[in-house]
Amino acid sequence: MAASLPHYSSQSGVSYSSRHVRHREAPASVYQGFCSKTYRKLVSDQSPSGFPLNAVFMQQGLATAATEKVTPLKQMKDGMLPLSPPQEGLDDLGSMKEERESTVSITVVGASGDLAKKKIFPALFALFYEDCLPKHFTVYGYARSKMTDAELRNMVAKTLTCRIDKRENCSDKMEQFLKRCFYHSGQYDSEENFAALDKKLKEHEASRLSNRLFYLSTPPSIFIDAVRCASQSASSANGWTRVIVEKPFGRDLGSSAALTRALKQYLEEEQIFRIDHYLGKELVENLSVLRFSNLVFEPLWSRQYIRNVQFLFSEDFGTEGRGGYFDNYGIIRDIMQNHLLQILALFAMETPVSLDAEDIRNEKVKVLRSMRHLQLEDVVIGQYKSHTKGGISYPSYLDDKTVPKNSLTPTFAAAALFIDNARWDGVPFLMKAGKALHTRRAEIRVQFRHVPGNLYKRSFGTDLDRATNELVIRVQPDEAIYLKINNKIPGLGMRLDRSNLNLHYAARYSKEIPDAYERLLLDAIEGERRLFIRSDELDAAWELFTPLLKEIEEKKIAPELYPYGSRGPVGAHYLAAKYNVRWGDLNAEHQHES
Repeated sequence: MAASLPHYSSQSGVSYSSRHVRHREAPASVYQGFCSKTYRKLVSDQSPSGFPLNAVFMQQGLATAATEKVTPLKQMKDGMLPLSPPQEGLDDLGSMKEERESTVSITVVGASGDLAKKKIFPALFALFYEDCLPKHFTVYGYARSKMTDAELRNMVAKTLTCRIDKRENCSDKMEQFLKRCFYHSGQYDSEENFAALDKKLKEHEASRLSNRLFYLSTPPSIFIDAVRCASQSASSANGWTRVIVEKPFGRDLGSSAALTRALKQYLEEEQIFRIDHYLGKELVENLSVLRFSNLVFEPLWSRQYIRNVQFLFSEDFGTEGRGGYFDNYGIIRDIMQNHLLQILALFAMETPVSLDAEDIRNEKVKVLRSMRHLQLEDVVIGQYKSHTKGGISYPSYLDDKTVPKNSLTPTFAAAALFIDNARWDGVPFLMKAGKALHTRRAEIRVQFRHVPGNLYKRSFGTDLDRATNELVIRVQPDEAIYLKINNKIPGLGMRLDRSNLNLHYAARYSKEIPDAYERLLLDAIEGERRLFIRSDELDAAWELFTPLLKEIEEKKIAPELYPYGSRGPVGAHYLAAKYNVRWGDLNAEHQHES
């Protein structure tokens, strides 16, 4: 392809060359070197004529757009018109591109914190490494710490790594990326400091159409001040402005609603990107693909064939110095109410009208609103205690110096939830999450019903559970999808065995799996909201858990103690047995699953 072909700028700030949009059935080789995520979006947005619906350009005289609503940090309409078909004036469009290009300025608020250093900057570099960021972009760190640009770059450089399969140009890429990174020191509640940031951003943006993304990597207490100052002093004048907000989104329904109301004084709902990094996990995103694009699964996805569904999360370490933060929230707020409940909603939702973000989120909200209120008798809470194993002593939760003495905050919880709709009526959805357990793992386990009148039941003895099929989706670590089936062991006798039909990602795909933050940052830049949480989703989630949390705290329910490194409190087994369920991760054969 000729290098001189003109480019077109999308509303997302990603530039596409005419070679990417000329033909609907372009060969795959056309997209080599192009970010795969952007390519998927480009293909999905094509019109019947093969032209991308999201490809737009700045028409002369429409540089400044009208606002949708009179709010300080609003979603700016770019004032752009659809591209004409490529054969009708590519040369004119190319010259227009020269007059008005777009740029994206990414400001990490709280840049000196652990999340920024360990996740956000490395994710931005990975996107740059894969050519997923726009041609023109700038990364700014903003925090109260005094730091120069060079000091920020040194800090960031220590956390950057390159893709395993593309390390030959790693140092060059790092150097190029770090040249785009800058730092501005300021207070989170100072409009003057944000105005100074705005001035620096404009210097880098020059005369381009400016789009701005703010990532609030700060404690929730700072959110409102930072948003207020950014809205009044550092929002884009002629492009979009978006804000990524990290969890926790409040402690209960009331505080969450108050936070949402405060944010909406300065932001439109479509500008708020509430991030739950678990929704960016590869296997979570693959969940709807597995179900809706495979005929073998969708007909089975109901109460008729599924006996129970389990959502399991375990860490093999305790709070270890983070106890002060964790003690304010506990495992139910930290893991269940967001990560596991979001995965449950994706798993159980009806088929959406389309893959559009709003259609998917509408179906998730329907699931959450159909869920039965949690009862205390359907919940078990626990807290890890000290334990000595192999000559090594492991501390209890209360041994953490940042944790208040006599704290009743649970570090483990198990719960049975039910969805009162036609598809899932009567099917127990079991959640289990805990710290300081025997292993680190996150997975979804779908246990199917017994085969009616099973001809081979004698081969399994009295334990019919061993004869049931089970679909396991391992989210982390060592990502995999496998289906447990029954088959005959070779030989003259009739001996049955339980085997796995296994998709092991590391063996099947040589490409390194992107970190969840990479996917979510790219989605935010592109304006894709499918994996972010809408305010009514958040309300529905808190409505489910708030009464339970209030009852636990008001009654001061004491958590059941369990040894550090164990499988959790015994009460979790009784809870599962109450609904005739066996935890999938406790089977003896679980140790041998691949």
